[in-house]
Amino acid sequence: MTATRVDLLIRQLDIAWSLFEYHLKDLDDPRCLWEPAPGCWTVRPDGQDRWVADWETSEPDPAPAVSIGWLTWHIGFWWTTTLGHCFGSKAPAREEITWPGTAAATADWLRGLKDGWRASLLRLTDADLDSTDRTAGLPWGQHETLVNIAGWVNVELTKNVAEIGLLCNLHGARRHGSGDASV
Repeated sequence: MTATRVDLLIRQLDIAWSLFEYHLKDLDDPRCLWEPAPGCWTVRPDGQDRWVADWETSEPDPAPAVSIGWLTWHIGFWWTTTLGHCFGSKAPAREEITWPGTAAATADWLRGLKDGWRASLLRLTDADLDSTDRTAGLPWGQHETLVNIAGWVNVELTKNVAEIGLLCNLHGARRHGSGDASV
C-alpha cells in the first residue's frame, strides 16, 4: 500500500521530533540562555514578567549567532503562527509570542504545539493539502499550498533541531574544557 501524503508528513514530523526529544531531555535554563558569541540573539526578560526574543524586521547580513532559547522561541513562533493561520481563526502578532521563561516550560509549550500540529495534519484530506485557502493569511507563503507549508514546517523543525544539537555540543565542550575554551 502506498503511503498518503499526510502519512509522509507525519513520519517526517515524528522523525524530526524524536531528534528534538534527544536534546529536549537535557535542556536546562543555563544551556538555553548561553550566548555562544558576542552580539548573539537570545531571549531576555522585558521587566514585565515576559521573555522577549531579539528581532530585527530585516535580518542582518551576516545573520547573528543565536542561543538555544532564541531557537526554541523561534520554533514556537512559527508553529504558533502557522497553526493560528492555517487551523485557527488568527495567530497572535510576533511581539505577543514570548518565550515561556524556563527550559521546562519551553519543552511543555513546544510539545503542545507539536501535538496540535500533528493532530491538525491527521485531519487533512488531499483536497486540503492542495488548497491555498488555509495559507492565505500567513505572513509568508500566502500563495503556497498547505502541503508545501506543512513540508516547510517539517524541514524548518529539522534545521532548528540540528542547530540546537550543535549548540548543545558546543556548550558541553566549553563546560568540560575540551576544544577551544573561547567557544
